[in-house]
Amino acid sequence: MKKKDKTPKKELFMESLQLPKDICMGALRITMTGNTEAWIENYKGILEYTEHTILLQAKTCQVCFEGTRLSVDYYTNEDMKISGCICNVRYL
Repeated sequence: MKKKDKTPKKELFMESLQLPKDICMGALRITMTGNTEAWIENYKGILEYTEHTILLQAKTCQVCFEGTRLSVDYYTNEDMKISGCICNVRYL
């Protein structure tokens, strides 16, 4: 008996063309420099913002940055930069 592949057709198509998922599917992209800076692309909104927690909504999940002295240095509709001492990044 064959196991049915549960990967969506759109994702399979993008993989066959070898196109980046962040561009084609709007996937969240996080680039970190050590534990002091994070650049986030393709987020939808800020759900919580304190000195210790920054919670973001992405297309398919939420991501939570935890640490000390966290701040959003800049943000646009497409990307943002978080700085501070980032201790933990969790996907919810």
